[in-house]
Amino acid sequence: MSLDLQRAASEPITSIDQLLAGFRSAEKPRSKHLLGLEHEKFVYPLHGANPVPYDGPSGIGALLERLAPAGYTPFRETPSSPIIALQKGMLTISLEPGGQFELSGSPWRTAREAHAENLAHLAEVKAAASQLGLRLVALGYRPFGTPEAMSWMPKSRYGAMRQSLPERGRLAHNMMLMTSTGQVSLDWEDEADCVRKTVLVARLAPLMVGLYANSPLVDGKPSGYLSFRCRVWDEVDPTRCGYLRSFFDGSFSYRAYVDWALDAPILFLRRRGEYLRPKMTFRQFIQQGFEGSPADMSDWTDHLSTLFPEVRLKKVVEVRGADCVSAPMTGALAALWRGLLYDRGALEEAERLLPRLSYEEHVAFHDTARRQGLAGRLGNQELHRLAGEMVAIARRGLERLDAADAPLLAPLAEVAASGRSPAEAVLDAWEKDPRSESLLGRFTL
Repeated sequence: MSLDLQRAASEPITSIDQLLAGFRSAEKPRSKHLLGLEHEKFVYPLHGANPVPYDGPSGIGALLERLAPAGYTPFRETPSSPIIALQKGMLTISLEPGGQFELSGSPWRTAREAHAENLAHLAEVKAAASQLGLRLVALGYRPFGTPEAMSWMPKSRYGAMRQSLPERGRLAHNMMLMTSTGQVSLDWEDEADCVRKTVLVARLAPLMVGLYANSPLVDGKPSGYLSFRCRVWDEVDPTRCGYLRSFFDGSFSYRAYVDWALDAPILFLRRRGEYLRPKMTFRQFIQQGFEGSPADMSDWTDHLSTLFPEVRLKKVVEVRGADCVSAPMTGALAALWRGLLYDRGALEEAERLLPRLSYEEHVAFHDTARRQGLAGRLGNQELHRLAGEMVAIARRGLERLDAADAPLLAPLAEVAASGRSPAEAVLDAWEKDPRSESLLGRFTL
């Protein structure tokens, strides 16, 4: 995701082959495969449940300022603009639209290195936050309040998306302001390897949703979903979210993803130091241009970053279906997908775990997982047992690949064995004491 208002001159797009070449350029030999971890979390007052604005002595901006001297380079859209991100080497701390604090971690060879980086980040941010009377909370959706009560972060990109996305879906602002997630990014060797990994992640995603469901409350009450964060994506923009049909009919390829992306509307174009909002798909942009200028590869890179399928392709495969959870569970997320995707035996075994479903059957499976979590069923099979076997396959993969990563899976195995998604603990805590301060305290990182 670009942080900058300005854009460098880039090669005009004259053929689809250029777009396909972008994915081919990301191919890496197996010996060079890395992974990256992203972890978002909510920031709340230490003794309250009100959203934290950017401005003020205990605001999000003050938290960034407090962290900056620890070796970070602050990023501003212009010299006079407020800080919207911090960078240190390959690590970036950035803000989601509602002030969700996000670590975009460095690329690492092992899950334990990614986990260690996240632990160090959390310790640093927690120390700074406590000095400002703030705390970090690990939930997938804000359990109290509404989007209308939220403060927006001062980032021009979000201003454009704030206007564009609600035209496409009723819950767009809920997604931007109220959700928090954990993600893993992984590499591929060639197109066939990319296809296998992307399709497998899509097929297994509902099991991950069940394992990581952690957002059952909406505006202080049970929503009927264990992962309401997952439900929100239904009404953001159907052209850029969810699952591609090609994941399930055997037709997925670089070209299938490009064709799908081309038919999604453009959310913004960076031009003249502004975010403009043309009303066209990217395919129409290539055909017609905009204000006399052709589409170029920088525009395409921006566009790919505004697509939100359950599995996203950029220069990496992004696994996007987990709610924000505790640090140990987030470390387990990196270990899970390293074990499943980077060991050939585990990849083959995982491909046999579930029956082949049609697109419609898979969407129903996904809905079961976000509503019922690990208590749901796929046909006559219990989701918690399937999820437990998925974790066991990942463990076997890691034991062959790099046994030192395998212990990270322990908390995930415990969740699967319990048959209870993390959201069940949230509901238990709410039933015992529904006061906002008490519940947020229970899930403070």
